[in-house]
Amino acid sequence: MRLVPVRKLNLSLRSVLLVVVGMCGCTPVPKYPYRSEPDPRNMDYVLGPSDTIRINVWKNAELSTDAIVRPDGTVTMPLVGDVQAAGRTTRELRDEIARRLSAFLKSEETPVTVALTGVNSYRFTVSGNVERAGAFSPKYYVTVSDAIAMAGGLNKFANGNKIVIVRNHGGRQRRIPIVYSMIQSGQRPEMDLVLLSGDVVLVP
Repeated sequence: MRLVPVRKLNLSLRSVLLVVVGMCGCTPVPKYPYRSEPDPRNMDYVLGPSDTIRINVWKNAELSTDAIVRPDGTVTMPLVGDVQAAGRTTRELRDEIARRLSAFLKSEETPVTVALTGVNSYRFTVSGNVERAGAFSPKYYVTVSDAIAMAGGLNKFANGNKIVIVRNHGGRQRRIPIVYSMIQSGQRPEMDLVLLSGDVVLVP
């Protein structure tokens, strides 16, 4: 009986595995902690430039106002002046306005409310091999698959299994791999992340 060298046997097994993987069309699953990514639907909305709000000071119509968050992130209201709004929730902004007003009025007698009246700062970009690449600003949160649909879907040149989300959040940039076929098949629903404002979806 002829013995086959172990090295040659290992190479043969590797070749067979490569052929099998190629035949079944298997796609490697990225080892990324998708469930650790934030879902903005479970958090208070954070104001951004171009959002519109209604500031109401009880029994003080002259202090109540509608405001648009300016590009520098501020809003202006009577008596108080400029207040930083971007990066804050409506609750946080309300508390800041109430604190500012307390220097002029008795805060317990002048409750303040801040209501979001228009969402305009939620923006993301889809670029690469889609039918209609560009920036999108919907009035509601969308997932990766929603965003690709908004961009007209993948074009014939796209490699949907190598999509990347470029995300700047929490002070650092990260690249999140997305295998679109696994979202479509329902194999990995956790990959269908909800996009954050400022995300860029790259489709090679």
